[in-house]
Amino acid sequence: MAEASYDYIVVGAGSAGCVVAARLSEDPHSSVLVLEAGGRDEHLYLKMPLAFLKAMPDPRFNWAYMTEPEPHLDGRQLPLPRGRVVGGSGSINGMFAMRGHPADYDQWAQMGARGWSYADVLPYFRKSESSWRGEDTYHGGAGPVAIRPIDSPHLLHRQMMETAEAAGFATTEDLAGAHPEGFARGEQTVDARGRRVSGATAYLKPAMGRRNLDVRSGVLVRRVVFEGRRCVGVEIEGEDGPQVVRARREVILSGGSYNSPHLLMLSGIGPAAHLKSHGIEMLHDSPGVGRNLQEHPCAMLEFNAAEPVTFLNQLRWDRIALNTLRWMFTGTGSMATQVNSCNVVIRTAPHLDRPDLQIMVNPIRFDAAPWFPGIRAVQDHVFWAGVVQLHPESRGWVQLKSPDPRDVASVTLNTLAEEADREQMRRAFRTTRRIYNTPPMADMIASERTPGAQVESDEDLDAFIRASCYVAQHPTSTCAMGMGERSVVDSELRVIGVAGLRVADCSVMPTVPGGNTNLPAFMVGEKAADLIRGRSLPRAELTESVAA
Repeated sequence: MAEASYDYIVVGAGSAGCVVAARLSEDPHSSVLVLEAGGRDEHLYLKMPLAFLKAMPDPRFNWAYMTEPEPHLDGRQLPLPRGRVVGGSGSINGMFAMRGHPADYDQWAQMGARGWSYADVLPYFRKSESSWRGEDTYHGGAGPVAIRPIDSPHLLHRQMMETAEAAGFATTEDLAGAHPEGFARGEQTVDARGRRVSGATAYLKPAMGRRNLDVRSGVLVRRVVFEGRRCVGVEIEGEDGPQVVRARREVILSGGSYNSPHLLMLSGIGPAAHLKSHGIEMLHDSPGVGRNLQEHPCAMLEFNAAEPVTFLNQLRWDRIALNTLRWMFTGTGSMATQVNSCNVVIRTAPHLDRPDLQIMVNPIRFDAAPWFPGIRAVQDHVFWAGVVQLHPESRGWVQLKSPDPRDVASVTLNTLAEEADREQMRRAFRTTRRIYNTPPMADMIASERTPGAQVESDEDLDAFIRASCYVAQHPTSTCAMGMGERSVVDSELRVIGVAGLRVADCSVMPTVPGGNTNLPAFMVGEKAADLIRGRSLPRAELTESVAA
């Protein structure tokens, strides 16, 4: 049987891969194949925004990766949710719409990622989005990704904004605008019909009517195929054994920060000694592949509510049923939104040049469950605050477990390895505690539930954080772009040392942005598609300076 052939092959239909495939297929003279190991994204849980709480832990939609025992977290293994469907993790995540701080992208450019400064990437953020704010200097009004404010009547947003001012922090109307710091209303990738927006719904599905676009789900890519040092296709797991699909122009890896480096190493591109230890013939010694892994560490504070005022009230069974019907027919109500009442992005020390702390302000307990009088008792009302470190210095790694493509990668986040990170987490924890102990928020709190007000010393805080720390599901930087010895791709996302192969996903980011990474993934996909086609949007002309 003759080998199939396409102009472009995109490996992975996550947020960035969906963008790349849709944009490349706009050219009717170019054929595009998308290969996704997961399944389709048709389930109700993947459409209803609040149902992400059910979708994320479900093994039908989540690959359910785990870290190796973490050396600085008491040897615990952390769960690493990753989307197992078309749309990738953007089909199961919390839909939070953030970009990070402009200085994050200027730092990329300073590290050697030319053409990736804030002025360079802002046009691609604008191109990707259709903001409820309309089109302006910072926002797009006609892009595929709908962005709406989080609906907050039941989320106690006003009280937290008043607390910000009382605690001495700024508020802002727009964290993606001229003042990207402070307490603000959260935003989410949800459309006007109240449905989740993912790379699949925004980019890939609208393009699937094109005759030049072929999307295949449930397909495992075993390795990238080379002739000499040129990539000519991929080997996939076929019904009758391995099968090669050829690419006439390029292969683009968009498997994410765990799977893209894993596939490179399986294909002979990676640290020479590591490849040799698994019996893989080296094509190119690239010591940065799988290294430089970054994630946002999180800790959790919980407070007992003084009155039954939390979002738990909306989880009574009859209200869930009524709001589900409301969502189905009108796209509104509590099922059409996130449960975050306020997005807090602040500095924990005055010398810092940008925010280092994000607080996920949730007016509901972490383990909230539906209830109904006389059948299942309502839980205690609890406020939950997620303390997120935005710029960790610790670096982890992704390695092979074996040369078998069906074995998932070995992931060590190495969270809190650096003393600077441990110090920052203490500072962040104390800052968050101070905010919640400031009226009017303090007036709504009876006591600190977890870890408890008695946990105050550095030693006690460190022990609590080690025992309970989790991560924000924002892995980046394992195929980082730049010009140094450990750079994996250049500034046009071409894999260094070979031809015809690029990476386009969060793994190419030199550092993790200071916020949720789904919008940055869309931006990477948009810019990657232009780079592949040899063009670029003009840099943004910012007449209003962005606050430092």
